[in-house]
Amino acid sequence: MNQYSKEDVLRSLDKVKPYLISDGGDIEFVGLEEDIVKIRLIGSCSECPHKFQTLAGIQEVILKDLPKIKEVKVIDERN
Repeated sequence: MNQYSKEDVLRSLDKVKPYLISDGGDIEFVGLEEDIVKIRLIGSCSECPHKFQTLAGIQEVILKDLPKIKEVKVIDERN
């Protein structure tokens, strides 16, 4: 069972979206299962050599807002 709702996660993601969009990327919420947030990086974020640092920043924001989240997982087209 999730500690948080989809809306909780979306509010948190809305905090980082402007930064990603300004660099030609974006983020898409894919799902929330067992307190694991699943996201997809879009546009330049999906191919960026710094995407692991981007993910770390996204995870930091989410965990600050929603401390009981266990993990933020990037889902790509192969997953």
